[in-house]
Amino acid sequence: MRVSMSWLRDVVALPADVSAREVAERLISVGLEVESVDHVGADLVGPLVLGRVLMFVEEEHSNGKTVRWCRVDVGEHNEAGQTGERDGRGIVCGARNFAQGDMVVVALPGAVLPGGFQIAARKTYGHVSDGMICSPSELGVGDDHDGIWILPGDVGAPGADAVSLLGLRDDVLDIAVTPDRGYALSIRGVARETAAAFGFLFADLVQKPAAEDSDSWPVEVHDGLGCDRFVIRSVSGLDPTATSPLWMQQRLRLAGMRPISLAVDVTNYVMLETGQPLHAYDRTRLTGPIVVRRARSGEKVHTLDDAVRTVDADDLLITDDSGPIGIAGVMGGASTEIDANSSEIVIEAAHFDPPTIARSARRHKLPSEASRRFARGVDNAMQEAAAERAASLLVELGGAVLQAGRTVVAQPVVRADINFDPQTATRLVGVNFTDTEVVAYLEQIGCRVNPADGGWVGVTAPSWRPDLTMPADLVEEVARLHGYEHIPSTLPPAPVSSGLTHRQRLRRRVGLVLAGSGYVEVQSYPFQSPQVHDTMGVPADDQRRHALVLANPLSDEEPELRTSLLPGLFATMRRNAGRGADHLALFEIGLVYRPDPGVRHPHPPRPVVDRRPTDDELAAIAALLPRQPHRVAVVLAGERERSGWWGKGRPSAWGDAIEAARAVADLSGVSLTVVADEHAPWHPGRCAALMVGDTLVGHAGELHPEVVSGFGLPERTSAMELDLDLLTPETELLTAAPSLSTHPVAKEDLALVVDDQVPQADVAAALIRGGGDLVESVRLFDVYTGDQVGPGKRSLAFALRLRAPDHTLTPEEVASARDGALAEAGRVTGAALRS
Repeated sequence: MRVSMSWLRDVVALPADVSAREVAERLISVGLEVESVDHVGADLVGPLVLGRVLMFVEEEHSNGKTVRWCRVDVGEHNEAGQTGERDGRGIVCGARNFAQGDMVVVALPGAVLPGGFQIAARKTYGHVSDGMICSPSELGVGDDHDGIWILPGDVGAPGADAVSLLGLRDDVLDIAVTPDRGYALSIRGVARETAAAFGFLFADLVQKPAAEDSDSWPVEVHDGLGCDRFVIRSVSGLDPTATSPLWMQQRLRLAGMRPISLAVDVTNYVMLETGQPLHAYDRTRLTGPIVVRRARSGEKVHTLDDAVRTVDADDLLITDDSGPIGIAGVMGGASTEIDANSSEIVIEAAHFDPPTIARSARRHKLPSEASRRFARGVDNAMQEAAAERAASLLVELGGAVLQAGRTVVAQPVVRADINFDPQTATRLVGVNFTDTEVVAYLEQIGCRVNPADGGWVGVTAPSWRPDLTMPADLVEEVARLHGYEHIPSTLPPAPVSSGLTHRQRLRRRVGLVLAGSGYVEVQSYPFQSPQVHDTMGVPADDQRRHALVLANPLSDEEPELRTSLLPGLFATMRRNAGRGADHLALFEIGLVYRPDPGVRHPHPPRPVVDRRPTDDELAAIAALLPRQPHRVAVVLAGERERSGWWGKGRPSAWGDAIEAARAVADLSGVSLTVVADEHAPWHPGRCAALMVGDTLVGHAGELHPEVVSGFGLPERTSAMELDLDLLTPETELLTAAPSLSTHPVAKEDLALVVDDQVPQADVAAALIRGGGDLVESVRLFDVYTGDQVGPGKRSLAFALRLRAPDHTLTPEEVASARDGALAEAGRVTGAALRS
């Protein structure tokens, strides 16, 4: 919202010595975001005067450009012609939107325009151009590049100072209005905040007009939720040739809007003044009553931007007997547009449902000034006054006649009191406020405060503040009006704590170990697309497809809370691979969200903010939450060990993903068992289920080629995902340190032939059981397939290490343990010693 200081001073009695910078600082202190103070016209230097075009000749030059050689009367600044008569100055101009006799702005030699553009007499197109006829953009008062600024004929005498007459110098506050402060998108709202910041009384611009006995135009509202108030006021006999006065045009330009015509300018001016968007219809083009309703399937609207738009069933439309004549709160229709011949005007002022307007503006990509205000919430008691203000301006400036009657279709408005203890502000802000001070602050923003029992008060929020709905909102108003800079910074006492929990310490150690192993940690957004399950090949009945859908997602493409860490890691890998990273190893530790299938999750109760919620209230909220286990996941592709001058590197493989899981399990103090499995998104033949005892804690392996292709990942990408909460209890269990034997180890290497479908983990487990207590470790160090073992077979070579805690093993004990291990492996897996 751009607010000119000259307009603001007309509304608030600011002392003359108060600068725009000081006003900005005060507004910032009460919570408005003033992004800049623009000193419009501060860089205008030298003679800038009014001129009247006496005559011109159009000349076409060899470069194809047509220019006008003009004589312009600039009063006392004229120069004598060859005949000695004062016939104005000769000026070459490239624009052609002016006529003989028009009043214009002339920059004389010696003037400097915004941007340091110096004006001097110079020869061009065969003439000496002794000045420049200016457009609004060249004077820094708008972005209008359409041509020369044509002024009203009675603006002043030729030669008069244009800067003072046109108000070309002004200070403008550029305010970024947050969504909860829609009232600040108006001079009325900013003036109220300015008065509060300086401690002045504020006289409201908006006064409800006297009631009318009849309607102005028939109106039917079929959707009371989408439109709870619709007001019509009409004028007739408007002079179509009447133009907006210069003061209005200049205020519109300083606010960032382009003057168009008197009727349109008046509606825009009243919107900027009051915050109420208005729309003007040509009365002669309306057919039948105006109807406010939701759109029907397949309906189209020809909007003012000359586009034909297909509307959605959620859109709110303004219609008459001819069909849709506008998208409510967003943009009007071309069929009832005001044009250069319109003299019968119907003015609409309405209050629409903010979410409906916001969705329509976003859906049709029409972020208009009207929709911007409606989406933030407009004062729902201002429509009659705004329509009356616009009608009176058309009467005053355009010679129109106010028609009898005013149409008002409105739903009853009930403003509920907020029961409020004034001392709540003291407790939450940390400043000792008296009840009188709190009430004064609330009345300053327009609240009505009535005493209640027990020192409490009943607070009725003003109609322009729909964001004030609970005591916490009122406390925030008290705090900002008191001044955030006056609120002391007090550190709360540190609570007595036992430090991090066992699981928190584990998660930190996991991150350190993976980082030390060459993985890079990433943080992904916890959102996912519903289509990600199909890309991952997740079965239709898999619980991962049962995800929580957000009510207001950041992106419509990702409305779900994630049920796995892998999609976020896949997206990060794809992005980095696309930027030339060939060798990647990434990990993430975070929450996933796993609601129970078939269980509805209603909205949780809203806890109060002026006290701690009770245990029952917290339990009721917690009961509605889904399971949120902590998980760790890794993805890797490219070389795991880099190539270089030292030799050839090693590509990453599914075994590296399993080793990452083993490293995490070792930190947790548990033994991880690896079992072959089939689980999307992994390759069926290269997928391992990760088990702790009989509990499945995760999966690891190489991704399915279709998944790799679907996510755009490097070939042979591997991944692992592990549930950290299943690895560790909530409290740390003390583990006994292993005893170290001082006696030598006995080493036995066994090559066993098994069917190629037998998991090596089963063979290793059988060797450990068969060897008994003397087995210290079993490690697979070689796998062979080929002619020497036959088809459908493979040879697994294990390093068996035997040791006794209290003596050196005898050859007999070693042989017995070895034979027991072989026998058990043969019994369980059919393993035979390779000859």
